[in-house]
Amino acid sequence: MKKTKVVVIGVGAVGSTTAYTLLLRGRMDELVLIDANAGKAVGDALDMNHGMPFLGQTKVWAGTYEDCKGADIVIITAGAAQKPGEPRLNLLKRNIAIYESIVSEVLKYNDDGILLIATNPVDIMSYFCWQKSGWPTHRVIGSGTLLDSARFRYLIGERLKLDPRSVHAHIIGEHGDSELPVWSLANVAGSSIALSEEEKSDIFVHTRDAAYEIIEAKGATYYAIALALDRIVTAILRNESAVLNVSTLVDNYHGLSDVYMGVPCVVDRQGVREVLDIPITEEEKALLHRSANKLKELIDTISV
Repeated sequence: MKKTKVVVIGVGAVGSTTAYTLLLRGRMDELVLIDANAGKAVGDALDMNHGMPFLGQTKVWAGTYEDCKGADIVIITAGAAQKPGEPRLNLLKRNIAIYESIVSEVLKYNDDGILLIATNPVDIMSYFCWQKSGWPTHRVIGSGTLLDSARFRYLIGERLKLDPRSVHAHIIGEHGDSELPVWSLANVAGSSIALSEEEKSDIFVHTRDAAYEIIEAKGATYYAIALALDRIVTAILRNESAVLNVSTLVDNYHGLSDVYMGVPCVVDRQGVREVLDIPITEEEKALLHRSANKLKELIDTISV
């Protein structure tokens, strides 16, 4: 059988934590770390290899772009870090410049893998990678609102004193300030969630602003996003057909097209197999359009 191979480009806080999470969970046979700071990638690979007697047979090494050849998934986490209080969208110009060179190098050696984007602003970076690569949209995926939805479910579970895995709820739209909660579909065992409007507002505000709170406290977020990326990788490599709120190109999604944003998608070995057109209220639809229009305005400012 063909060995599974994952490449992580950018081994800062998010990239190294993602690589370590994938390694601990034994998701692939080969794991390649690439970074502009080659020494950091070498150090991380060496550190992980020293733990192999406790783990298994995964081959881990610090590589170059040539090692993207044959990779099933290339995860890109490289980019400028978000500063305390800084909106994700302020990162756009800096990170587009970084991605210009990264995507060009990946394309020299890989033309049939899946690009998984985690760098913020993730929806716009994913759109840029799709345009730059020329790959079909199902193979260029952003982490989207998967983490936001997890935060949302966690906070609802905390309020209701329930295991968050038993809470079904979605955040859709931009991974950022204009995202929206789909309260109309939030449920536990098929029953709607009985919370006051004040409680709902408080839960959503803490969901939306969670990254700012964490960055203010410790400088960066990386544990939960690493778990979210691991979840996407697992759905792909195991051909799970899992429903995950990833960022993908939408086509007449509640009247919206030509924009990447986080929506529930079926994710399997081919990437995004299907976008699920979930029913939402007119109020939610208006908020989704506002979020998409904000992203479109910024997409219009970038060139490929």
